[in-house]
Amino acid sequence: MRILLTYCLYLLGGALYAGAGANNTFRSTYAPREVALDTNPGSPFWRTASSVFAEVDKYGHVLPNYRTRVRSRWTKKHLYLLFECPYEDLYLKPSPNPEVETYGLWNWDVAELFIGSDFENIRKYKEFEVSPQREWVDLDINLDLPDHTVGWKWNSGFEKDARIDSDAKIWYAAMRIPFAALDRRLPVAGTTYRVNLFRSQGPPERRHSIAWQPPMAETFHVPEKFGLLLLAKDK
Repeated sequence: MRILLTYCLYLLGGALYAGAGANNTFRSTYAPREVALDTNPGSPFWRTASSVFAEVDKYGHVLPNYRTRVRSRWTKKHLYLLFECPYEDLYLKPSPNPEVETYGLWNWDVAELFIGSDFENIRKYKEFEVSPQREWVDLDINLDLPDHTVGWKWNSGFEKDARIDSDAKIWYAAMRIPFAALDRRLPVAGTTYRVNLFRSQGPPERRHSIAWQPPMAETFHVPEKFGLLLLAKDK
């Protein structure tokens, strides 16, 4: 009986481990041609995209009211993402200017992608943020520097769009990121990147930090907890 119980526990542990492994990979669906960036999840481009959900806090507790769907597609030149962000109250920066980069945008409501191509030094990666008001910032992160935010002067050339559906209480953020800003390699099916997806939501007194892979720390910047993004030929 003890041997049978031990064997069952072994199988259960294996199943849980396999499930965890499967849940940390985000498959990005290939698109044969470039499209104009849009924030409509029902469009032909986004409707067939693979997706994952950012739905836990920094320590892995489920936040059902803020379950954020993130879709992704890729072409030979760009990585596309679309965030669908349910909200209760928006915390927006006064006097937004989406024409220029906004330093400190992370203090307001934003959708965020952290992505790295360097598997040898995982403390180096890129960060992309878009707000509900189409504000943006991109950063070249190096956690070995005394202040990793100095990388905000880097410019990826990424495109962005956003809109607020106040009736449905959902805001949308879209990104189109040149692969040339991410990696020296040309994108091909099977290529992987180290990634995590985040949102900051609500005013300071009701602030929520929403993650795909929980960092298990007060900061989002824990590359050891990143998942993978896989460039897939299909879904």
